[in-house]
Amino acid sequence: MFLFAVLALFLPVLFIYRFYVVVKTGPRHQPGRKGSVSVLVVAGSGGHTTEILRLLESLPAAYAPRHYVIADTDKMSEEKICTFESWKLQPDSQPQYTICRIPRSREVHQSWSSSVVSTLNALRFSLPLVFRLRPDMVLCNGPGTCVPLCAAALLLGIMGMKKVLIVYVESICRVHSLSLTGKILYLLSDYFFVQWSSLRDKYPKSVFLGRIV
Repeated sequence: MFLFAVLALFLPVLFIYRFYVVVKTGPRHQPGRKGSVSVLVVAGSGGHTTEILRLLESLPAAYAPRHYVIADTDKMSEEKICTFESWKLQPDSQPQYTICRIPRSREVHQSWSSSVVSTLNALRFSLPLVFRLRPDMVLCNGPGTCVPLCAAALLLGIMGMKKVLIVYVESICRVHSLSLTGKILYLLSDYFFVQWSSLRDKYPKSVFLGRIV
């Protein structure tokens, strides 16, 4: 009985300590120093996918393989991704990307109470996916789907299996306030980019480099 009581106290403390270490040491982590950088790219329907693909255009070839994750109800993003990757493919080289699907965390106009349930369901699929891929970096820009994926990546580091760098780029559409996803990942991301100086002034952790997509 005493042993269970000790474990009940020790495990939460250990989890909180590991969480703090993983979040605070992220900016010092430099993936890909000895080779390529495996990237998990979270694509969302509509403008989110367009913006994330514009961002990927500027990344060097070392950011590969690219593992795209889209919602299972997203009918447009896969075609955009395939078109982009065909354009990016060099002659006599093999495709370096995959496309995976998970349940959507939150539909447009979905109630907050039901969003909790759907997000937990998305997390159920995100955990085995992230643990299998073990990317060096998660790159996302706002779709709700990135929350469970970033949570799974964070858990990978908390368990001491691998530190995954979380990079969040807020959408160009967000001028005066962060999106709900941005407000959540502002606390968890290693690098948080905004595209308007007004947001940089409100959120001191953020990085403002002007318009980047």
